Amino acid sequence: MDAKTLPKLHRSSYMQGETTPLDGDSRAGASAARSAALPLLIYVLALGTFLMGTTEFIVAGVLPDIAGDLQVSVAHAGLLITVFAIGMIVGAPLMAMLTLRLPQRVALILALAVFAVGHVVVAVGDSFAVLLLARLITAFAAGAFWALAAVVATRVAGPARGARAMGLVNAGGMLATALGVPLGAFAGQLIGWRGTFWALAVLALAATALISRHVPHEEGHTRSVSVRAEVAELRSGRLWLALAGCAATTGGVLAAYSYISPLLTDQAGVPARLVPLALVGFGVGALVGSLVAGRLGDAHPHVVTLVAPVATAILLGVICLASGMPWLTAAVVVLLGFFGLGANPVLIALAVRFAGRAPTLGSALTVSAFNAGTAVGSWIAGLALTSTLGAAGPAAVGLVIVVLAVVPAVALAHIARRRAARTPESGDATTTNALAGAGATI
Repeated sequence: MDAKTLPKLHRSSYMQGETTPLDGDSRAGASAARSAALPLLIYVLALGTFLMGTTEFIVAGVLPDIAGDLQVSVAHAGLLITVFAIGMIVGAPLMAMLTLRLPQRVALILALAVFAVGHVVVAVGDSFAVLLLARLITAFAAGAFWALAAVVATRVAGPARGARAMGLVNAGGMLATALGVPLGAFAGQLIGWRGTFWALAVLALAATALISRHVPHEEGHTRSVSVRAEVAELRSGRLWLALAGCAATTGGVLAAYSYISPLLTDQAGVPARLVPLALVGFGVGALVGSLVAGRLGDAHPHVVTLVAPVATAILLGVICLASGMPWLTAAVVVLLGFFGLGANPVLIALAVRFAGRAPTLGSALTVSAFNAGTAVGSWIAGLALTSTLGAAGPAAVGLVIVVLAVVPAVALAHIARRRAARTPESGDATTTNALAGAGATI
């Protein structure tokens, strides 16, 4: 195998989301590439996703303060959370198409600038309707940033480290759950809920400066593409399987997590003062799981995406059956964060690959899939909470949804194995180019 053929083979396997047989030297080179340090830009993008994750859930920590200040009910103020989720579902693919012709660097800067302005409007607004509109626009910007961050991270990191880079970028969002939201709630007590939004606006401007400095210009890259051409690239059956995995895994886990407090206190007997520690444990588990899965995902993507939902289903089953044991339940909640959300960066990386020449739109659809799964899962879990299942109902709903996630994981693994069996051992450049040019469909 000559030096010119190897990169083509590696690029082909990357774009198709599977492992191509390589000789010893090639495997050693791929392993060295995977273990190399990631560029500083990946950490800058992780800072951005940390801000996006923090603002998505920060309202929950200051909801009573907002309701009292604006003289609305707490339930009515909760619409600020709902409208943000809707904005992420719709806004991510919409903004991906609207910014299609912009350089990715410019689009990231624009998204962060709009994000900062949205927080300023919330911080100074005295009308609930204005706050709703500002949250919706902020969600559009957050969805655009998430989608673009995934594409830029995988492009800068290179094929051998795509999932690892996504693990780190995704860890920024996980860190928001474990650290950003509690800190935001604490800051709200010290400086008021408006001060919290001012702080997020300032941090967004700082992130804008870092993005401007570290994201490389796309020299030699043209953005003269059409929406029709991008949408045509979404015919990939494997892309939609990956998106189904995104929706089912996250929907199942967050169906249980959204109502974990009553499960811990009413059924497991955990003291209410210790519930925040369990929630922080979930966030830390999700953070570590994202980093570990990112490390393993480049070499074994389908193992990760299959093991994660199976382990998550077992953990949810344990919660349903042993919820009367406080310490066991608390430990399982931490493991639920590790396995339940750990596969997300690998699923995102696979979706970006399977989207072919429409990686930004493919990435944006993962944002929509995650949020749609969360919205549907938490809604059904809320109904189950009032059923005869009681506090264990949301965990039972999550178990059913996560089991469904095994189906696309098995299908993707089977397709990858079938394609790998057809891949020749030789380094024939003609065959390699044919593989690289194989369409996006199954």
